[in-house]
Amino acid sequence: MRLYIVALMLATFLFGVPAGADETASPAVIVTASPGGTFYVYGNGLAPLLTKYLGRTFTAVATRGSIQNIVLLEQHKATLGLVTMGLALEAWSGSGWAKGTEHRSIRAIFPIYDSPFQFAAPKRLKLVSLEEFATKRIGDGPKSWAGAQYMPRIFNTLSMEATLRNGAWEDNMRQVSSGEIDGLAAFAGIPMEGLAELDAQVPLDYLQPSPDQIVRVRRDFPEISPSLVPAGTYPSLPRIIILSAFMFLPWSTTTCRTSWSIKSSKQSSSIIRNWSREHPAAKETLAANVDRDTFLPLHSGALRCYREIGVKV
Repeated sequence: MRLYIVALMLATFLFGVPAGADETASPAVIVTASPGGTFYVYGNGLAPLLTKYLGRTFTAVATRGSIQNIVLLEQHKATLGLVTMGLALEAWSGSGWAKGTEHRSIRAIFPIYDSPFQFAAPKRLKLVSLEEFATKRIGDGPKSWAGAQYMPRIFNTLSMEATLRNGAWEDNMRQVSSGEIDGLAAFAGIPMEGLAELDAQVPLDYLQPSPDQIVRVRRDFPEISPSLVPAGTYPSLPRIIILSAFMFLPWSTTTCRTSWSIKSSKQSSSIIRNWSREHPAAKETLAANVDRDTFLPLHSGALRCYREIGVKV
């Protein structure tokens, strides 16, 4: 990620500790997701960077994804968490997976990247349309992963009866390779590391939705927005395919607990260095993209920082 925004947020204000507690002696925890997904790679790239420039040890921890991350933040068992905005909206309002419990202590710091739903199947199956996922065995990642939460609802909207199988991404990828399942409904920033590795071993077809499917899903899920997956993102993707003129959650967002105090600092310029080397999706981690968050309140320090650099929020 181009760390302009991170520099001006996580290096221009340092995290202090909650009143009456001394947590600086223990590592600050960044909760990510399971190996094979983009959250995992992103978080593991972010942790050493923050450790280097903020003077405190940050540790990235694998989790089951956004839902678990939100819960861990609420329980004060994590410092930073990577979450998708659709599931954060349900957490904030107490709807969907939150089942009536409002999670109101999380605050946004900065946007991360656009996250497409990517539908893939081995070329040997010769599937040519998303409709052909019907009756198939489809891996959709860990149960608390954002994609696993959305896929049953989306497939229901499309009147598609598929057998969805939860599991760690590395297990789902292995099952596609062995033929235990027929495809993947993956939700992650691009390129998704595990999907790229699978495609290099088992050539894949990437299935795009029909215009009618686009209309139907956007009608039922207004938080889902358009995007593209460029040619060459994966070995078997020879051209630009509109995988989701609808199937993109707006943004994944790094959040933190509201109980942390903030100290002013001017150590910004030293961090602004080629974060995109950690993962190509991180090129979208820019201050200008903060407007993609339309409901989750900003951390007070982040808000002050955006204003200082002239970003309207």
